[in-house]
Amino acid sequence: MLFLASCGSQSSTSSCSVASFSATTLPNVGSSGSNPNVMSVTVNGTLCGNAAYQYPNEPCVSVKVCSPSQPSNCQTISNLLLDTGSYGLRIFSNVLTVPLTPITQGSQSLAECVQYGDGSSQWGQVEYAYVQLGNEPFVNMPILVINSSYATPPAACSSSQSTPDTSPEQAGFNGILGVGLFAQDCGSDCVSDSGNGQYFTCNGSDCSCGATVALAAQVQNPVALLPTDNNGVLLSLPSVGSSSGVASLTGSLFLGIGTQSNNTPSGQTPPVTAVYATDSSGNISTVFSAYSSHAMPSFIDSGSNGIFFPAPTGGQLPDCSTSYGSSWAGAFCPSTVQSFSATNYSTSGSPSGSVSFQVGNDYSLLTSSNNVFNDYGSNILSGSTNLSSSASFDWGLPFFFGKNVFVGIDGASSSLGIGPYWAY
Repeated sequence: MLFLASCGSQSSTSSCSVASFSATTLPNVGSSGSNPNVMSVTVNGTLCGNAAYQYPNEPCVSVKVCSPSQPSNCQTISNLLLDTGSYGLRIFSNVLTVPLTPITQGSQSLAECVQYGDGSSQWGQVEYAYVQLGNEPFVNMPILVINSSYATPPAACSSSQSTPDTSPEQAGFNGILGVGLFAQDCGSDCVSDSGNGQYFTCNGSDCSCGATVALAAQVQNPVALLPTDNNGVLLSLPSVGSSSGVASLTGSLFLGIGTQSNNTPSGQTPPVTAVYATDSSGNISTVFSAYSSHAMPSFIDSGSNGIFFPAPTGGQLPDCSTSYGSSWAGAFCPSTVQSFSATNYSTSGSPSGSVSFQVGNDYSLLTSSNNVFNDYGSNILSGSTNLSSSASFDWGLPFFFGKNVFVGIDGASSSLGIGPYWAY
């Protein structure tokens, strides 16, 4: 489960001198090749790297990163988690072999702390890089260079309040490519409020002071920076086809919505049937009547490896800890595959649509030889998942199998409307 969450407020001390970080303008550079707006996605496949570090239902992509100071000095980085629930590119420092350019203001450098809904966090410097998606033009953009040992992390990115991502082996990926609903990972709040709890000014090892950061200097959703295919993405993954799962599968991420013949909504099979506008936090709402007749906030997140939701009140999904111990708390262990439906609503209440899904025995699935499952789910209210203190519904990767899912970026227009929205 990997969706970007607010880090909370951070009170700057009276000794802090707030630094305001602005962006440096560098030119984009050209591209080459056919189908420039198509990126291959493998779920537990070749783009996910070492099988020993993978986890089930992990969608992976690769990008090319080049040095701003030496644009011909590039590397292709794979094993990046494709995440429609966050915004921006984040890569572990020990994976990068090309020199990037830190964002500075005088002697001060910019760092960022982000927390995720699964209880993990990432910390490091914000640096400029040239980034290429597919065969699109390279874009110059700030990225987060993940390094839990950089300077002194704030409490929100330390083990006292979270589980810091310390290495690719521990996290299960080399980084995250966030292609969700928003163009920046913080937005206007971080432009004016140094107590945003996300961006920090570092003087040497002292990173105790908050920072205000111009929009262009914040970690960016690279899709929004593309010259043409910049209004959103289409994630297309095939069906799994078996309740017991498969070893891996391959799909595509199409950059842009209605900007090329391959990402036109009217040309997809299966077709798009509804557009669900979200609120300013990227949420729609879901009614899961097996739990409650009341709507709960929900989101559609390829970075979550299962469907996470409150357990139905009828007892159809017993907790795995009963049979397999406390380490399996929150996982569902029905004796047979269970079928459910829930209804999604646009933030305005209309349109709405029913979504059918299945939940299998998590213990049997996760101890099998397969890696990709369309019926993996867990209890979002369980302490083992650290996802939420209140009821919500996370449509994770199993939601995407067998669908064409459009992600409309905030403020950008297409034939489906003006973002932010989900459409499928």
